[in-house]
Amino acid sequence: MFIPQEFIRKKRDNKPLNKEEIEEFIKGVSDGSVANEHISAFAMAVFFNGMSLDEKTNLTLAMKNSGNTLSWNLHGPIVDKHSTGGIGDVVSLMLGSMLAVCGLYIPMISGRGLGHTGGTLDKLESIPGYDVFPNDELFKKVVKECGVAIIGQTSSLAPADKRIYSIRDVTATVESVPMISASILSKKLAEGLDTLVMDVKVGSGAFMPTYDLSRELAQSIVEIANNAGVKTEAILTDMNQCLAYSAGNAIEIKEAVEYLQNRRKNPRLHIVNMELCISALLNSGVVSSREKANTMLEDSLSSGKALEVFAKMVSMLGGPNDFCENHDKYLSKANIIRPIFAQSKGFVESMDAIAIGMSVVGLGGGRIRPEDKIDHSVGLENIINLAQKVDEKTPIAIIHAKDENSFAEAEKRVLDAIKIGDNIPEVKEIYEVISSK
Repeated sequence: MFIPQEFIRKKRDNKPLNKEEIEEFIKGVSDGSVANEHISAFAMAVFFNGMSLDEKTNLTLAMKNSGNTLSWNLHGPIVDKHSTGGIGDVVSLMLGSMLAVCGLYIPMISGRGLGHTGGTLDKLESIPGYDVFPNDELFKKVVKECGVAIIGQTSSLAPADKRIYSIRDVTATVESVPMISASILSKKLAEGLDTLVMDVKVGSGAFMPTYDLSRELAQSIVEIANNAGVKTEAILTDMNQCLAYSAGNAIEIKEAVEYLQNRRKNPRLHIVNMELCISALLNSGVVSSREKANTMLEDSLSSGKALEVFAKMVSMLGGPNDFCENHDKYLSKANIIRPIFAQSKGFVESMDAIAIGMSVVGLGGGRIRPEDKIDHSVGLENIINLAQKVDEKTPIAIIHAKDENSFAEAEKRVLDAIKIGDNIPEVKEIYEVISSK
């Protein structure tokens, strides 16, 4: 008979947990026989004592197997990408379509905005009619016919994770690398993947507060996923400033479409997107060299095929058939759209990316409470870059706001977040690639 107290005591005393014990615990999480107090105590014991690779892998797989898992019968690798979240991180919308053109299948299950970070689902819901929670039959049909479908997590996918996370969230145990790793991977591995590429953010707008913790999380995820049989690589990318030109749901959708149309590409966004795409192509075995991967990806854009894939996915999931050609007609627009200007001469020395993200939340483009309704029209556009030279006539962002009060509040947040001085900072996009040993 499984006794939760004994299981918790072992982890409290830093003794190894075996596969069967972990499976029994997660079974109890799913069927309710393990109480919230047990989950809280276990999470705290893990927070302080950590877990071995085998423990982390067994926890991840048990959480994955707590609900439905997807299986595929497709003529190509099943691949996904996951980001730890950031500001203006619109990569998923382009990456999925580009990789689909290259012969990969991407069943991407994404999330909503959390704190200062934007959520892919919230962005997609800017598109009228787009169904982020299709039934399994439609989800599989879209993946098969388009090569990519970006949807939300259903209640049947890794349900144990949802319960554990809700308790970690109110017991100060969210920042546990083993628990974060298991939470991310239990959902991703339930997709039935062959290959996963992780985008782990570093900097002032990152989920993890330091470079070392970001690297620790990347290493943990790579080790667990590869140990579980899914070829995985993690790339540490910069989040000391907004990744795209824009931050805000409908505004980012517009930028993604213009990227796929070859009309407007933010250089930083393009570098990060290409690096993640190349990793997916190499690790899935579709290509054997970076040069070949780069050529295929650039061709997917220049030929217009990636745009066609995105348009088809939108249409099949309930969006307008002509969305890409007429996105301005369908995307909602804010009442006030007006630039704000630098307050002094010099160079953009630093940027508090969390404050930039929270300015979008304050405008109504994110949630303060889970039940809050999002205003998809608001946000920031043409956000200035680090190291850019400015004077008092230089626009540092265009604010999209619903009224003058929220405009003024966002203006103050953005101006306070951007430091202008005499020093030119070093700017990087890619810091490090973490692969399995």
